[in-house]
Amino acid sequence: MSACDLHHHVVRRALEKDGWTITHDPYTLAFGRRRGFVDLGADRPFAAEKGTRRVAIEVKSFLGESVMADLEQALGQYLLYRSWMRRTDAVRELLLAVSDSVYDDVFVDPSAQVLITDYDLSLVSVSLEREEVVRWYP
Repeated sequence: MSACDLHHHVVRRALEKDGWTITHDPYTLAFGRRRGFVDLGADRPFAAEKGTRRVAIEVKSFLGESVMADLEQALGQYLLYRSWMRRTDAVRELLLAVSDSVYDDVFVDPSAQVLITDYDLSLVSVSLEREEVVRWYP
């Protein structure tokens, strides 16, 4: 199992404050002979829909020496996990969690906007200082 991302615990607390129940830490994903470990699995009931939204959240801090390398690694991991999840747990949605500053610096830029569109990325940004969810995208 890989080590927790630097912002793992902040994202977890932000989700809990937002009404999510953490069900997995980490969420183990097995496919064939391989295993992946998505940082968090969470559920949240929706009374209006009389159902539960289930998500798996991969946390990325983008603290490496290169934003491009961090983006490449995050996108590759996201696509790998989403592919496996579609075959093993199709009801759970995969999201990429980043800090609000990373969202504003990286994901608002047109270079990342095309990736969001082309690869149908789902994101959640979190305030590291307030430990709160700032936005869900889309």
